[in-house]
Amino acid sequence: MKERQRPRKAKLSSLQIIALGFFLIILAGTGLLMLPVSTQTPGGASFGDALFTATSATCVTGLVVRDTGTYWSTFGQVVIIALIQVGGLGFMTIATLFMLLLRRRLGLRQREVVVDSISHYQLSGIVPFVKRIFFGTLLAEGLGAALLSLRFVPQYGPGRGIYYGVWHSISAFCNAGFDLMGPHSGEYSSFVAYAGDPLVSLTIMGLITVGGIGFLVWDDLLHNGLRWRRYRLQTKVVLATSTLLIFGGALLFFLFERSNLGAGRPLGEQILCALFDAVTPRTAGFNTTDTAALSSGSLLLTMVLMFIGGSPGSTAGGIKTTTVAVILLHTIAGVRREQSTNVFGRSIEDDALKKATSVLFTNLFLVLGGTLVICGVQSLPLTEVLFEVFSAIGTVGMSTGVTRSLTAVSRAVIIFLMYCGRVGSISFAVALLEKKALPPVTLPRERITIG
Repeated sequence: MKERQRPRKAKLSSLQIIALGFFLIILAGTGLLMLPVSTQTPGGASFGDALFTATSATCVTGLVVRDTGTYWSTFGQVVIIALIQVGGLGFMTIATLFMLLLRRRLGLRQREVVVDSISHYQLSGIVPFVKRIFFGTLLAEGLGAALLSLRFVPQYGPGRGIYYGVWHSISAFCNAGFDLMGPHSGEYSSFVAYAGDPLVSLTIMGLITVGGIGFLVWDDLLHNGLRWRRYRLQTKVVLATSTLLIFGGALLFFLFERSNLGAGRPLGEQILCALFDAVTPRTAGFNTTDTAALSSGSLLLTMVLMFIGGSPGSTAGGIKTTTVAVILLHTIAGVRREQSTNVFGRSIEDDALKKATSVLFTNLFLVLGGTLVICGVQSLPLTEVLFEVFSAIGTVGMSTGVTRSLTAVSRAVIIFLMYCGRVGSISFAVALLEKKALPPVTLPRERITIG
């Protein structure tokens, strides 16, 4: 008699491991934030507040129901910034670094998950690549902390000034948007007090941009310097799209707010604020102007930038710059009746368009669904609900102020969207790497009218 074969245990896919890992980190962060030592007042945080904050920190969003600087103790703030760092770099990157410190070799399966989590192209060279990510992060965050400390140390003393410099440097680089300015500038004030300060504003903007362009772009710039022709197509598309969004967005913000929030400010400060307003929705969540007081045009522009977000394989969220670029370029090629979508002397494969379209409409459906649920359970202005939902799905963290007035159901929707926004961006990277075999039989094709 033949021995009965034992059923094979189903292995988790890379995406499932990544999604489960983020979920477990959120649960661990929730437990730590519920400890009495995590809050400045006795008793600790409620489960709802702790879960919302842990999700927002791990998903590097920045939406808060409690002011970080006044509600959470130093221990709670350290927990939050640790969650931000792990969420920004990806827990698999952190796990890989620990394994390297323990001198343990990575197996093939572990390398596959790491590749998926950081949007790398191939398995070979993944360990040196992770090391470059680690040292590049240390360099960027260290330089940012030093520059911010130059301003904070004279204001708050050596200990608190350095602590603020390091804390906000990590939060900015990871595109998280959490801040500790509440005790000094008022709760939920972010960096409004530094609107005219070039050192703080430019440092924060620099950290957001460097963290949001993607680790693959870093690697390309490191190996090829300023030689544009040698860059990969992704690097060229990311740099061109990011530059257009930053400076084009800044110009529009300057025009929209010149007679609104910019009224009475010096020209230099208006330009600085416009630049900050264009950079922070991609997807950091800090603000140097009152978000709730933005004009209608600026609110709409902010939602668009939040939805686009940063670039693949970065600390930022959103549908990504490459997604928008591919869809826009393909649309232009279709209008011109061109046979292929071309840019920078290269042709973009049709499969990239399918994936870009899927990402776009999946996120749009999530935005629509989330907005309908929140509007159904609460009587809130549609613009403010849309702004909150776009901020959550893009893992941005900007808000017009309605976050703290959300009911339990609405909070659950925002938590779900933040989680989808963080894991969904990774799933897009996984989809780029997956190659599924064609089915043996295809159904008959039939023409359908479009447009």
